Amino acid sequence: MEDTTLYLVKVGEILLKLGNRQEFEGRLRTELKERLGEIPNAKVDYSPGRFFVTVPAARAADAEAILARTPGVNGFARTLRTEKTFAAVAKAAVAVAEREVAAGKGSFKVESRRSDKSFPLGSFELSRDLGAAILEACPGLHVDLHRPAFTVHAEIREKAFVFGDPEPGLRGLPVGSQGRGILLLSGGIDSPVAGYLMARRGLALDALYFHAFPYTSEEAHEKVKDLARVLAGFTGGLRLWTVPFTEVQLAIKRGAREDLTTLMMRAAFMEIASRLAARRHANCLVTGESLGQVASQTAPNLRFTQSTTDLPVLRPLIGMDKEETIATARRIGTYNISIRPYEDCCVIFSPKHPLLRAELQRERAAYEALALGPLLDQALEAVERMDIAFSERILGAK
Repeated sequence: MEDTTLYLVKVGEILLKLGNRQEFEGRLRTELKERLGEIPNAKVDYSPGRFFVTVPAARAADAEAILARTPGVNGFARTLRTEKTFAAVAKAAVAVAEREVAAGKGSFKVESRRSDKSFPLGSFELSRDLGAAILEACPGLHVDLHRPAFTVHAEIREKAFVFGDPEPGLRGLPVGSQGRGILLLSGGIDSPVAGYLMARRGLALDALYFHAFPYTSEEAHEKVKDLARVLAGFTGGLRLWTVPFTEVQLAIKRGAREDLTTLMMRAAFMEIASRLAARRHANCLVTGESLGQVASQTAPNLRFTQSTTDLPVLRPLIGMDKEETIATARRIGTYNISIRPYEDCCVIFSPKHPLLRAELQRERAAYEALALGPLLDQALEAVERMDIAFSERILGAK
């Protein structure tokens, strides 16, 4: 029989959903099955408030990489499943404690949950007696109920499950539970972080990149593809759309007042993204904008640039400063890609003195006067599509 590893997977916010909790649990189960489908013979089971994942032991590291990147998972732990006898549970608890002692830890506590009320010991009594069994087997340990170096957990359900401290998950909501959005993905630091944050809130994503060749290089395009690959590890796969934007940008450069060129470009971004959203049945747009970070991101300018769409524009970074965004980018693995020295089309033709406070009606009239409609149609007709599997980065698939 193949050697396997069992994980107990904890959920969090999903448990608060009351009337539609089953829908969220079903979405998470689907996500886990699809992502773990990359691992032969992986199995996903459900028990109220918990998922149980079984994988071949040789693929445990891959399973952990997947679980750590799946929104909706609060935490997960390698778990021993035993018969519902005190002797069997104690043996498993000692095994977990011995593993932690071998790692150099010297204090512990036991936490127990008894869903099956037919089990002869209550939660308190079970924790007490398991603690005594661990102390007898590991005489160098001591109990610390307030700041233990590790915790042994025991849950009595249809079987008994014993595990150590869970590894942290992303928390949040399962991807797709909140519909789909179009992420305006540049090669910078901000937009990948925005995509990651919205994926954690349950939003499935398509990414949209505006490429102005030859003013933006193929290296810049490759950078965006690499960012999309990292994001795909969190979103469960990602479709990247690349719009050829050169002609639109040149038309703006020729026809717009110099201090308005960046605002007109961003308004065109929103209009194209809105059209793609209709094609993809998406219900919102997502950007990496942060209030006041650059000239185009003042409140009056944000009002104008989103006036070309009637979709909600979600800006999860709106109240964050750059250092907070950079810290998140480092944590999720996008920062070193984002700082590659290849500029995107937001930078080229940037005015020396951009307008800081757009007047909505005046700037709307200026935008309409550019008559960009046919060029936007052509750009969308020529859009390139790239489907990225979530496993391209985290499992090393090619």
